[in-house]
Amino acid sequence: ASSSVVSMTESTADMLALGEIVDRPADERTIAAGLRADTLGSAISPLFNGFMCSAFAQNIGLVAMTRIRSRFVVAAGGGFLVLMGLCPIAASLIAVVPRPVLGGAGVVLFGSVAASGIQTLVRAGLDKDNNVLIVAVSLAVGIIPITAPEFYHAFPETAKIVLDSGISTGCVAAVLLNFVFNHLGKGHDDQDVTHPMEAGEEITGATTRAPATS
Repeated sequence: ASSSVVSMTESTADMLALGEIVDRPADERTIAAGLRADTLGSAISPLFNGFMCSAFAQNIGLVAMTRIRSRFVVAAGGGFLVLMGLCPIAASLIAVVPRPVLGGAGVVLFGSVAASGIQTLVRAGLDKDNNVLIVAVSLAVGIIPITAPEFYHAFPETAKIVLDSGISTGCVAAVLLNFVFNHLGKGHDDQDVTHPMEAGEEITGATTRAPATS
């Protein structure tokens, strides 16, 4: 169940980022259709000794780099993947691509994915203190399993299924914090973030006193 939640979360983020790239923001209907497609693929995948299906984030960088948005191209690419999966000779063609070429393409692809994520994050209303805190804590929690793999060693094995993945821990933290600050605490007015270098009210030496009463 936890892997399904993580896969659906990743697919949702990929669809949102891709919508920004192709200038067609993904609405609720589009995301629901995409998640149903992932679920259908995950149901069929075990029949071919495969794993759970999820959106491939690197393809978002490929779309941003090539600016090719046609669904027919995507369908043709899927056909080639099916062919390579069923025919080892066709799959061996990938092995002849020099590693430096793959590495150079990977740098651009991963960089494009990161840039798309930053663009999406900027639109999350970071001018509010609550949202800044949510992003900061979620990023920190998501980095913990990467920088300190043994951080959750004392937790039960069932809990470490989620905690050992930076994606899942960051996702859970973001969802919970968003619920607490932006839903449970919705009655409180959000405070705009004030940059430390911005000019505030000028402080003068004069002290305001209440007028004396007789």
